[in-house]
Amino acid sequence: MIFFRQKRGKKYFRSFRWLHLVLLGLLISLLIIPLSATAYISLMTNGTRYIKPEEVPLERLAMVFGAGLLANGKPTPMLADRVEAAVKLYQIGRVKKLLMTGDNSTVSYNEVRSMQQYAHNLGVPMKDIVLDYAGFSTYESCYRAHQIFGLHKAVVVTQNYHLPRAIYTCRRFGLDTVGLGTPDIEIYGLWGMIPYLRREMLANVKALWEVHITRPQPTFLGRFEKI
Repeated sequence: MIFFRQKRGKKYFRSFRWLHLVLLGLLISLLIIPLSATAYISLMTNGTRYIKPEEVPLERLAMVFGAGLLANGKPTPMLADRVEAAVKLYQIGRVKKLLMTGDNSTVSYNEVRSMQQYAHNLGVPMKDIVLDYAGFSTYESCYRAHQIFGLHKAVVVTQNYHLPRAIYTCRRFGLDTVGLGTPDIEIYGLWGMIPYLRREMLANVKALWEVHITRPQPTFLGRFEKI
């Protein structure tokens, strides 16, 4: 009886050890894959990212990604930073038009109208602001920029942490893209940016999966509206 108990105990110990190794392997994979995807996308967009508007190459259009609205319908601080950076590009003559791409999934939630009004209040004429109401994600915004608006070149404007993925995704859809990054850690601090950085690493894995493997169509396509 004692021998049987010892044998059974060893069997359970071996099973637990294998389970432990499997779980450890999964944990390592969950860490390595997002880090590798992030490093790869950063490397592939190196040399196309700028932090000073004056250094951005001359292009016809800058594309600004949505980043949420406050309860009063105004742009969040991050979104306001993006719009202000794009307006700066317009004012110094680096671009001639702005494409606001964001979420207008409901009547009461209209990112792009808010972005348009904010840019207009900063001095950009309405005629030079184009709206993409169905840019529900970075992937969909880049897809639609090429397929719906006929873009082949653009400057994308977003925070530095998001910029590599935005450039990489747009380039996979045939846009010769460079990017202007707005400050993030410098403004919001490392602790404030940790949730965004963690989410971005997972989003990088998803981006590689979508642009290279699944290539899903966006939620809405619609008619061609060349800018």
